[in-house]
Amino acid sequence: MSDLYDFDVVVIGSGPAGQKAAVQAAKDGQRVALIERDNLFGGACVHRGTIPSKTLRENALRVNHMRQNAALANFELTEDTEMSTLITRLNDVLIAHDMYMSRQIDRNGIERIKGRASFVTNEIIKIDKVQAESEEIRARIIIMANGSYPRNPPNMPIDHENVLDSDSILSLLYLPKSLTVLGGGVIASEYASIFQALGVKVTMIDKYPKPLGFLDADLCDTFVKVFEDMGGTWLGEHEVESVSWDHVSEVTTTCTNGTVVKSQKLLCAAGRLANVKNLAIENAGLSLNDRGLITVNDDMQTEVENIYAAGDIIGPPSLASSSMEQGRRAASNALGIDIADMHEMIPSGIYAIPELSAVGLNEAQAIQKFGSAIVGKAHFDEIARGQISGNTDGMLKLICDPEGKKIVGIMVVGEGATELVHVGMMAMLAEMDVDTFIDTIFNFPTLAEAYRVAALDVIAKRDK
Repeated sequence: MSDLYDFDVVVIGSGPAGQKAAVQAAKDGQRVALIERDNLFGGACVHRGTIPSKTLRENALRVNHMRQNAALANFELTEDTEMSTLITRLNDVLIAHDMYMSRQIDRNGIERIKGRASFVTNEIIKIDKVQAESEEIRARIIIMANGSYPRNPPNMPIDHENVLDSDSILSLLYLPKSLTVLGGGVIASEYASIFQALGVKVTMIDKYPKPLGFLDADLCDTFVKVFEDMGGTWLGEHEVESVSWDHVSEVTTTCTNGTVVKSQKLLCAAGRLANVKNLAIENAGLSLNDRGLITVNDDMQTEVENIYAAGDIIGPPSLASSSMEQGRRAASNALGIDIADMHEMIPSGIYAIPELSAVGLNEAQAIQKFGSAIVGKAHFDEIARGQISGNTDGMLKLICDPEGKKIVGIMVVGEGATELVHVGMMAMLAEMDVDTFIDTIFNFPTLAEAYRVAALDVIAKRDK
């Protein structure tokens, strides 16, 4: 390392992307610093997003299952249930995760710096500290992994108590009796279905006809059916005109078509923007694109040669899994480490109730690409394990080419979907024909049997 530089690589942010970037650079023998402003590692993924929301989801599933088995236990949550009781063990999970990450960072000789980073130039970072003087460090390579923050429309009166965003929704002291959710994306769908499963009266409002519209239509329809069967209300193709709180106990949402929805609380889930507040990116020659994100090329390199970026700060797919890989690749590419091209086959996992997961092309995309497609379906109510577990609304779809041989997509909805999808993904990576699932013996009873049932459906259509 040149005497000009304090570090070879400086990584800003310790979320999934930042952690993997720092470790990859350190394993290459570089001197690495990891800057994090929070007390614990992990970023929004660990402290305000993935882990807290999935902890809440686990208890929502338990509550929902107990309601479904009313013959065994007539169960209802008491009024004014404290949110803290629904996120049990969260602190233990966060501390354990921080300890694991800290050990990994220390084991690889990465210097941890606590403070708020900002650019002085494209090579110099200023770090403001709470109980110490600011310092400046110079680095040959800088990797931005700052994550994202909620995009809050200017006309939305978010006060983080009655009108909340996705970062503040879990700060509620008590479980509300009713909740309006604005949006139909991943975050909106996850929280809407989780709170509905907990017995909250939830209304989802969005301008698009279906939630999760980027997914296969069958998966979207199944999500809406389960959500409404639980008691939720979906209002698609509704534009929100105004939101107001009466300063007592009620939030009113008025739509342009005259629809009025009243609820105790409201969640605005209108997407997320790159978290570059106070980072002074202009000092490094950077700027946000028209989507409020940092633009990178295929190597994760920004418009400034020595600065790379990864994770939510660069936008979709904005998954923890893809962010980890982006961080690893950003460090590898910046240091000239030989690495294979990033595989396009990235599974999506949506932890709503029910769970949804997909990899490859959905039915509409396959038809657009090939002109036609042969699709096999297995409904979980036809699978013994589905009946045993009460997971009867689930479904698995195999999307195949027009000849009904090559698997081009796997779509799964229902509990266990994010695990089940990997079976099909590995088959696709190995370029196995759909017939492989016919000749394979699956444990009985399992949801994995759905692959064989869906494959039989494909072959029946193929051989007509």
